[in-house]
Formats: sequence, structure tokens, C-alpha cells
Amino acid sequence: MSFDDVRGASTPGRVSRTPQVSGTPSVVQHLGPRPDGSIPFSVEFNPPRDAAGEARLWRAAREFERLHPAFVSMTYGAGGSTRDRTIRVTGQLARETTLLTVAHLTAVDHSVAELRSIVGAYADCGIRNLLVLRGDPPGDPLGEWVKHPDGVEYAEELVRMVRDLGDFHVGVASFPQGHPRSADLDSDTRYLLAKLRAGAEYSITQMFFDVEHYLRLRDRAVAADPEQGAKPIIPELMPITSLRTVQRAEELSGRRLPAAVMERLHKAAGDGPEENRAAVRAAGIEIATEMAQRLIDEGAPCLHFITLNFAKATGEVLSNLGYTVTPAPVRA
Repeated sequence: MSFDDVRGASTPGRVSRTPQVSGTPSVVQHLGPRPDGSIPFSVEFNPPRDAAGEARLWRAAREFERLHPAFVSMTYGAGGSTRDRTIRVTGQLARETTLLTVAHLTAVDHSVAELRSIVGAYADCGIRNLLVLRGDPPGDPLGEWVKHPDGVEYAEELVRMVRDLGDFHVGVASFPQGHPRSADLDSDTRYLLAKLRAGAEYSITQMFFDVEHYLRLRDRAVAADPEQGAKPIIPELMPITSLRTVQRAEELSGRRLPAAVMERLHKAAGDGPEENRAAVRAAGIEIATEMAQRLIDEGAPCLHFITLNFAKATGEVLSNLGYTVTPAPVRA
């Protein structure tokens, strides 16, 4: 099966959108209740590294298209061919599917001129929704942050820059347990509110595995600034499918998983020389489902899933929650 075969065509009954620059809806506009009364969900993709990765991405995109997410986001691959592929594939998602596509933008290793050029490239693709992040140092997420000599120091500056460039909708990151570089939770909350005041319309949290952390973040934001704190804070989830993905989850979040979660996963893995991957996967899906249901009950505006460009695990969580699937897309 070729890459173009996988890309296929959009879901029957929905018109593929060639975005109009001035009329692209925002993420916030897509956060209302779904027709079946459920809350919206969204998914995160990663830039594919090669043609096989692109094919996998498009299979996942078409599967999620059947579930009608509020939006999809594409993380940012910095530098060289990775950056070029990221922009190209993100643009294709926006043009060739019914999915509202959000592009990540980070300040890492970029001058202001380069950042402006990247924003312009996304605009040329019809993308007007950007998730603006300062980003982590290459190779070591917890390493020392070094500003580009001609770049920006803080995400707040990048938000203002993007908003000044035109009619863009901007989201930012938030951190339920605080950013690793923040001195404490109060200062971390101040940084979030500064980004929201700069023009961000919503935030997506860093991944977490204890819903209480999300609820306390929401409380802190509202208490510190009722107006800005009322903007949507979208929780990010990642279904664990093996003990190997535990390591990946901890790398992405910069935090250890809670002891209670690890206990359930290790119990499922068993005491034998080989991990019982089916049992670990079942436990991971169960944990993600429980967290998602609690977030729904607590009034979260949306559920945002890290997919690693696979649809099955997230689809199972959504199915457990009662989300419905429509007919499969027709292939070109």
C-alpha cells in the first residue's frame, strides 16, 4: 500500500476543507458539546521520520477522522529536513482532511526571523491555529535552556509575536505539577497567566497521571485571575500500552508516574521473565479510561490524547467512554 493510498479521501458526508485564511475556526470554537452530548476530544501526532512513518500517520488520521475530534495537533520537528517534513505533512492534514489542524511552534534554536518564516509557511498552508511553546533543549528536555542570540526568551514573547503577525488563534502549554524550571507552583501559575494575557486562548496541559494535579492547576489559575483562569485548560492523557511506554511517558512529562499507577502496571506485567504485555496494555487502557471519566465528571472542556501516531489504544479508551464511530472513509 502506498503513501497516497493511505492518505485516501475524507469521511463521507463531510466536505474536505481547504482552509480560508481569514475564516479558519479556532480550537475554542470547537470545544462545544458534541451532537451526542459527549465532551470533545482531540489527538496529538508526531512528525513522521520517513515514508513508512507518514503512511502510519495517515492511517491513524483517517481512523480518528471517523470519530470527529475537535482538533488534531502536530508536534514540531526542529531543524533541516525534519522541520520541512513537519510543515509539509501538517499542511496536508489541514488541506486534505476534515480535521481542524493545530501546528506546534517552539522557540528552540530559532531566530525571530526564522520563527516569522515558519509562521508564514503555516499560513500559506491555511493553518491559523498554533500551539506556541518555548520548547525543551535538544537532546535533554531537562537541560539548561539557552536562548538563541536573535530569538525569544519566553513563550509569552512568542505568543505576542504570533498574534502581531496576523489573524492567528494561539494556544499554550500548562503544567499541572509545575514546569521543571519553575521555582514553585505559584510562579508557574503566573507564567501561565502571562501567556494567556499575551493573547493565548487556551492551554493544553503536560501529560499527567493524577487527576488531582489537573484540578488544582485549574483552581490556582481561577484564583489568581478569574478572567484569564476561565479560559479552557485542556488535559492531556496518554494510554500506557507497555512498560516501555512508561519510560516514554516519563521522558515526555519529566515526572515519575504515581506509585499507585506503577503498582497496577507492574502487577499486570507479572513476575515472569517476560512482561505480560496484553495485561499491561489492558491495565493502561483501564487507567486512561478512569482518568478520562473523572475529568469528564469534573467538567474538563476536552480530552487531548498523545497517540504516538497510533489510533488503536486511544480509540479503545474513547469506545469505553461511549464515543461512536462513523463509516470508514472512502479511499481515493
